[in-house]
Amino acid sequence: MQNFNLKTMMNQPERLAPGHRMCAGCGATIAVRAVLRGLHQGDHAVIGNATGCLEVSTFTYPYSAWEDSYIHNAFENAGATISGVETAYKALKKKGKIPADVNYKFITFGGDGGTYDIGFQSLSGAMERGHDFLYVCYDNGAYMNTGIQRSSATPMFADTTTTPAGKCSDGKMQNRKDLASIIADHDVAYVAQTTFTRDFRDIHMKAEKGIYTEGPCFLNVMAPCPRGWRYNTEDVMEICRLAVETCYWPLFEVDHGRWKLNYVPKKKLPVEEFLKTQGRFKHLFKPGNEHLIAQFQAEVDRRWEDLLYKCNREYND
Repeated sequence: MQNFNLKTMMNQPERLAPGHRMCAGCGATIAVRAVLRGLHQGDHAVIGNATGCLEVSTFTYPYSAWEDSYIHNAFENAGATISGVETAYKALKKKGKIPADVNYKFITFGGDGGTYDIGFQSLSGAMERGHDFLYVCYDNGAYMNTGIQRSSATPMFADTTTTPAGKCSDGKMQNRKDLASIIADHDVAYVAQTTFTRDFRDIHMKAEKGIYTEGPCFLNVMAPCPRGWRYNTEDVMEICRLAVETCYWPLFEVDHGRWKLNYVPKKKLPVEEFLKTQGRFKHLFKPGNEHLIAQFQAEVDRRWEDLLYKCNREYND
């Protein structure tokens, strides 16, 4: 992997063309553009994409917003499809049917519905087989494309169309799944969790590392959804900042089994600073619901302490 240079990264040519139909303030396209800047000039890519918001809004045959080769996968099989393409590429290169100086990288994108849930079996199998590719989950915390239904990535107490907050419910009752840790337990080459920081350095570095680390790699990107989360479109970056500063969404990586925490807030903010920016948590701030915020805070604190332990374990043993 080349030495990281933020200025060079930001000046990379765009590989997702403007003119797609994603919503203003959508985190998914920000994630895609940031990740694809990790590709070095001259290298080619094959992009896989599970059914979801990103797919239906960037590709309608014969029109495509993708500058690289693109495959639309069914909801459940993005991991299997991209691993099959990677295997075919290696076979063709071995037979001399692809020039030795032509380099392709394999990247696939999926939302949390197509990654945490419906596509997990396909993803887990591809990771276990050891294919050389990067899977990127743009995690917007629900099945946004089909009407904002809860997924296993949906945080506790979130108001969705299948976990509506009201007189009889406080929203989703379960904690969200910690997918990055689950993929790390597959003993793969590289796993990282990231989102959009002020200068994009974290996501750019991790994208380049994931693309150019040999073996199966996974990137979990928090990508807010203005419709599902109910925020003003211009607030997307502030929401991501608060997710990191409250430790709701820590920035970390697992490089060949070694856990590393990439950022520790100077002053950890209370999680309510993150929650109050979004309409899906509006009910938590009604009188009498203080215990729900306290329960949410306790879960954030528990996961943060667990992450600190994982990242320091090699020094404590």
